[in-house]
Amino acid sequence: MYKVFVNDRSLFLTNEVQKETDFQIFLLESIDIKKLIVKMYQNKIHNVFLYHPDEKLIMKTLKAKIPVVKAGGGLVYNAKGEILFIFRNGKWDLPKGGTEKNETMEETAMREVEEETGVSCLSISKKLQKTYHVFKRNGRYKLKQTYWYEMQSNFDGIPEGQADEGIEKVEWIHPKDISKVLENSYENIKLLFENREKSKQ
Repeated sequence: MYKVFVNDRSLFLTNEVQKETDFQIFLLESIDIKKLIVKMYQNKIHNVFLYHPDEKLIMKTLKAKIPVVKAGGGLVYNAKGEILFIFRNGKWDLPKGGTEKNETMEETAMREVEEETGVSCLSISKKLQKTYHVFKRNGRYKLKQTYWYEMQSNFDGIPEGQADEGIEKVEWIHPKDISKVLENSYENIKLLFENREKSKQ
């Protein structure tokens, strides 16, 4: 099952029909995805199951219906075990951005972290999951597929937000303060931390 976020609402892609009271179920093959997204943005529909019988074809079927933008981002730790967050558009987020020509996704993620925060001396320690969310640009809805990487950095300077990307603050957040920061963050970022906690158990 895949989870796609639309304006902090959940869109589940599944090959199993579940009897949920507050979820609406549609057939992925025949749904007009743009109309559905508009209704979710307007809060007319909240949580949705999109059903497709073949799990291997679920994401491919969705991508055939909506333009896809690929991005790379980092969950970055410093030597003290603090995590790097950026603040923009009134919410806490992790640094990420779109891929450029001839870049690997790892190179994209590291470049974007450095550009958006000024933090260098980065190394990737492991690959994390991909997250999916729908956004609107130039009047068109697109699916952003973000590849996340856990990174380490021994950078000891002062992080600086990329002003032309609207980043107001960059901060290293202590692990005990993460839950408070996530209260004012995006659902896909919360999902990343939820899965990180599960993998520790």
